[in-house]
This record gives sequence, structure tokens and C-alpha cells, in this order.
Amino acid sequence: MSTRKQYLKNKKKRRPPKRRRWLIPLIIFLVLILCSGIGFLVWHYLRSRPIPEDTVRNYFSLLNDGDYEGMYALLTESSKDSVSEKDFISRNQNIYEGIEASNIKVSFPSEESSSKDTETVTYSTSMDTCAGSVSFDNQAVLEKDSNGAYRISWDSTLIFPSLQDDYKVRVETETAERGSIYDRNGTALATQGTISEVGLVPGKMSGNKEEDIQKIAELLDMSTDDINSLLGASYVQDDTFVPLKQISKDDTDTESKLLEISGILINDAAERIYPLGAAAGHLTGYVQSVTAEDLEKKAGEGYHAGSVIGKSGLELAYEDTLRAVDGSSVNIVDSDGNVVETLASQEAKNGEDIHVTIDASLQQTAYDQFSSDNGTAVAMNPKTGEVLALVSTPGYDPNEFIMGMSDRRWEELNNSENRPLTNRFAASWVPGSTFKALTAVIGVDSGKIDPQENFGYEGLSWHEDSSWGDYHVTTLTDYGDQVNLENALVYSDNIYFAKAALKIGADTLIDRFKAMGFDEEIPFELSLTSSTYDDDDNIDSDIQLADTGYGQGQLLVNPVHMLSMYSLFVNDGSMIQPTLLCQDGYTGKMWKENVFSADAVETVRNDLIQVIENPSGTGASARIDGVTLLGKTGTAEIKDSQSDTDGIERGWFICETADSTDTPIAVAGMVEDVKGKGGSSYVTEKVRNITADYLGK
Repeated sequence: MSTRKQYLKNKKKRRPPKRRRWLIPLIIFLVLILCSGIGFLVWHYLRSRPIPEDTVRNYFSLLNDGDYEGMYALLTESSKDSVSEKDFISRNQNIYEGIEASNIKVSFPSEESSSKDTETVTYSTSMDTCAGSVSFDNQAVLEKDSNGAYRISWDSTLIFPSLQDDYKVRVETETAERGSIYDRNGTALATQGTISEVGLVPGKMSGNKEEDIQKIAELLDMSTDDINSLLGASYVQDDTFVPLKQISKDDTDTESKLLEISGILINDAAERIYPLGAAAGHLTGYVQSVTAEDLEKKAGEGYHAGSVIGKSGLELAYEDTLRAVDGSSVNIVDSDGNVVETLASQEAKNGEDIHVTIDASLQQTAYDQFSSDNGTAVAMNPKTGEVLALVSTPGYDPNEFIMGMSDRRWEELNNSENRPLTNRFAASWVPGSTFKALTAVIGVDSGKIDPQENFGYEGLSWHEDSSWGDYHVTTLTDYGDQVNLENALVYSDNIYFAKAALKIGADTLIDRFKAMGFDEEIPFELSLTSSTYDDDDNIDSDIQLADTGYGQGQLLVNPVHMLSMYSLFVNDGSMIQPTLLCQDGYTGKMWKENVFSADAVETVRNDLIQVIENPSGTGASARIDGVTLLGKTGTAEIKDSQSDTDGIERGWFICETADSTDTPIAVAGMVEDVKGKGGSSYVTEKVRNITADYLGK
């Protein structure tokens, strides 16, 4: 027999019978199932064993959510016997919310499941508070309940390790003072001052209580319901001073009438005051108590429920500089009031004062000039860009926001047709003929306009051709047939500048508008509306182009921007950057350099001087003896159609010292509607008075 045959024969003998071949895989399969089952049981057992750290973690998660009821549910029965749910919630809520605890975190050095009935868990806690961050190590004792779940054995040390049940957590504050706002000469525009706090002592009121409350309500612009609600507060006793409202120390008439009523007591109180009142309301703005929205937005910046924050104007713009950070400490005190431990503290930090370029005296003068109108006045040093006055009329008195404003007064301010809450110096307006000076310098500098060219006599009405239909450009003064640039500026000829714009062309105008900062954020400490020439970045027709040339069309110009553009007439073609912040040795910074050539600027500058110096000029009434001024009047018509006779007329006047002087000044004034008041001459007189006052003339 061959070797191979013998091998196959032997192998066949060793092979198990076919009927038993399935037995080995079956055994292997059963072993695997058994092992898997045992593994699963072990895994399930280990996984289902309670972990005491999970209970602690859940407890603090509920604390972060403010779910004090859920926290109480995690306590042992013996803890619940020693502290009621009401007392537990009250103690935890008063402490955690009293210190403004947030971002509470816990961590554990180790975590493991346990089979013991009682476990002690070591953990670390950190949190943010009104006095800064707090962190500490602590321990919690946990016991299994009847279901095998761990519950917390609670006492006050779970809040803070050194806090006993009869101890308290006390927050002490040290009030810091907000920085003041001063003008360029050190006159206060916003500062800490003294006001009168009016209150009632119930036990000293007369028998005519209802009648007296009615009188008080009328004098303080309050409702009787509000006063009765304050008197009915739970803390009020017969000898309690119940604050009602704050009034100005200068309001002696109201004070004397109040003191005639039995029970009235008036105390001095420290408060933010605004000495110029409505004359600088839109400039200074005001502060108010922080809102929940403010606290959320300013989280982590040191604001708390008692903080104040700038809401508008300089108070808002310089909030980070002016704001005061109150000092505070979080202390644990014993039953006698002695400090056991200071958990966190931060020092009080007073706000910084700021000095602005405003001249308070000029600010008051400008306000007085425009106070009877809906308008604005802006004054600036055209050589340095320092803004000397920013007025919006009618104004509002920021002291009213500080001392408490009734709903009636708030509605009155909001619903007044004169819109006293509208900041007019921050807005942009149709500039009218004041813009002709800028059209002129664009035309001369671009070479599109020859200043000596006679554009031809057209009378008082003109249109380019029949394609304009019934639309005509009109002007007010027939000054003869010498229709050149100087006369067009002196007599404010709309027709000349309509033709000039067509000669210059839309592309060149738009290019120069952009060079002067149109459609651009104005670099200034207060937010200002940008100047624009069209709502879609185009000048869409020859009619719009012509209207743009004399300051109409869709032009809108901010008054501060207008003064910056006019500054190019005394800065060799460069535009000064306006500023409000006083800086030692400051000589100015150019916003737009070399926008126009010095020669082109000189030509137009001399013509603008004649607007005032020429007895026939539209700005002749602004002339001041001994002072050379350049300027331009403007009347912008706001109407639905050319035939509309009910539209309003915006009146403008701008003037600027033209020669070197120790007191350079440029002033722009605008009144929303001068119809029936003498047109732009109504504004010219006001601007002249402001200028003369500043120059001491």
C-alpha cells in the first residue's frame, strides 16, 4: 500500500462519526451565551449600583436652575424633619440670590459606585458672586433611602462650610461715585449733586388724609394710587419716612407748597444732576438703573441690580470711562453680627471724569436762540474740529429721568408733535442752498465750471428741454444778466447750480461726494446719521442731478458733517475731523485730506465771503463788524410736487470765520419749517447771534 493511501486510511479512522460533529459547535455556542449572560449581569449590576456623586451633581444642577423645590426633594427624610420645605427654599434662595450667585460648578476628586448605606463625598465648588468669584472644598454626607437611592443629609454647611444654621450671609456694599462730565472750561454738564427727596411720615398726617394725598399727587405729578401704594407697604409704620419723589433743589415753589401739607418731610439726597437741563439734554443724555436686559448683556462686567448705566448721549458714549464700580463683600456673620469669614470682596472704584470740547455758555446761548423752534444748532472750531455746541430743540430735561417721571409726562414727551425726544443734530436733513458752496468747489476743482463764465439769463424759471415736461427749476431773485459763480452764490441762484450740476455730471459729483464722506460713518464720539445723496447709490435722472446741484433732490446731510465739509474752505481743501473729547495740546486731525485744490477752495471761499459782505447777499444780515465771515443761506422745500403749496421749508444758515483769528468758529443752524417766518433769514439771525456771542461782539 502506498504511503498516501495509508495516510488517508488513518485520517478516516480518526474522524468522529457524522452524527456527533454538531456537538462541539453547540458546546462552544452555549459557553459563549453563558459568558455573555454573566458579563451582562455583572455590567448591569455595576451600572445600577448608586453613585453618590450623581446625587450631589444633580443637586447643584437644580441650584443653577433655581429649582429649590427639586433640591429639597433630594434631602434625607431626617433632614426634611429638621427643616421645612418653606424654610429650606427661603434660606437657599435668600443667600444664593442675595449674593447674585451664578455659574455654580462642582467637581469631584474621584467618583465610584458604592454599596454602603452612608457615604461622604468630597467635592469642590466655584461660583461667581456680586463681589467676585468664590471657590471652596466641601463634604456632603449621603444616605440611602428605602429604594437604595442616595439622599443628602442637609444643613447650612452645605451652602458654605463655615455657615452654621444660626449664621447669616451678608452682602456689604461701598458706593462708588460716577465720573463727572465737564465742558472745556471746567463747567459741570453732568455730576453728582444734591436734590430734594420728598416723603411722608404717616403718623404726622392731618385728619384730611385723602385731601392731602390729592394735593401731593398734583404737586408731584403722581397718582393718588401710587402714593397710597407706597404708604401701604408692609414696612411702613407711623414714624416711617416714606419716599415719594425727588425734585430739584431749585424748585422752591413746589417745595414751599408741599411743606404746607402735614406729614411732608423733605430731605437732601445725593443724585446725578444735569446743570444745563434741557439745553444739553440730547448732548449729555442720562443714566438710569440697569434693567435685566442690561445685566444679561453686561454679565461679568461688575454691574449689579443697584447699578446705573448711561442710556444716551455722552453718558452712553463714555459709559466705560464714567461708570463707577461699587465695592462689595460677601461675609458670613454669626448670630451677634460678627464677621466669621469673608468669602469674596472687591474694592470700590470711582468712575473717571471726562472733559469735552463743549463750551457750556455757548451751548446755552445756542439753545436759547433755537428753543422756540424744531431745529438744531452746531458750533465747531473749524481749525481743530473741536465741537463747541450741540443743540437739538425742543430738548428734554435729563433731570426728569433721574428724579422719576410720571406716566403722564412720559406719554407727553413721546406723543408731542414737536418730538422733544428726537435728536436733530444726530439726524440728516435736506441741506438746500447751503450745499451750493460744495457744488461750486466740485465744479471749479474738476475744471467743469469756469467761475467767470456767464451761464446766461433765464429769469426766475428754467428747464433744460421739453423732456422735462412741466418741471421747472425756479429761483427767487432776478439779479440781472451777469450769471457767474460769485453772483450765483451771493444771490443763491438755483438755476445756475442746476446747470452747474448738469455740466459737472453725475459720475464726477458722486465721486466727489464719496471723497467728502458721503455714505460713510462719520468719525465722532456720538452716533450720527450718515450723509447720503440717493437711496440707491445713483443719481437716476437729469432732473435729480439738477436738483442735487442746488441742495435738493435726494440729498440728506448731517449738520456736523456739513461743518466738517465747510472746514475745507479754511483748511486749503482738507476736511477737519470733528471731535468732542478735550485733549491737551490738540491741534486737530484731518478726516479727509486734500479733497480739493487750494486754488479752487480760495475761489469759492472769496465768493462765500461776499454772501455776507455784499449788502445784497442773502447772508448780509449776519455781518459782524470787525470780523470776516464766509457763509451760505439755505431754504429746502419739502413738498409732494412742484405745484404743492402746503409743503414745509427747512431753513439753514452756515457761517464761519474766514481769516486767521484766536477764536475760529463755524456755526450751522437749521429750523425744520421757516415758512411764514421769513425763510432762511429767520435762521441767519439766530446763527449770527450765536457767533457774535462767542466772539464777544
